[in-house]
Amino acid sequence: MSGAGRPEDTTVEAAGLTIGIVAARWHGEITDQLLARAVEAAKACGAEPVVARVAGTLELSVVAQQFARDHDAAVALGCVVRGETAHFDYVCDSVTAGLTRISLDEATPVGNGVLTCENLDQARARAGLPGSTEDKGWESVVAALDAALTLRDLRARDGGR
Repeated sequence: MSGAGRPEDTTVEAAGLTIGIVAARWHGEITDQLLARAVEAAKACGAEPVVARVAGTLELSVVAQQFARDHDAAVALGCVVRGETAHFDYVCDSVTAGLTRISLDEATPVGNGVLTCENLDQARARAGLPGSTEDKGWESVVAALDAALTLRDLRARDGGR
């Protein structure tokens, strides 16, 4: 990885790679920003982004799985905010387990850019909005592309096995 400091200073040289980016529409203020930053990161790294949108966080995994089959890497972006019921826990556990399983089953990096926050202020602080302390859309793409490059190198050393 090159760069230091701000997330937008951190990139990898991923020319020739494609990355599928799926984002939930739920909590659009947050997910629209995550998606915009993810696409910017892919382009800054030289990768070709392919984008899809789904209704909510639970729908991310199935599209991420197809992207993992069709591309060098995939990223899932969403936002889950704790409410008054256990729904938050079920959604967070399900999406995390699903994305991890997809990555392992498909042997393709799947970046987890799903924010799991106590409130919308925490989500805004992580979404790459002006004044945000973190930029999870950008960071998720760079991490997934970095892993894809590592796998490409390992597979080339092993003769493609």
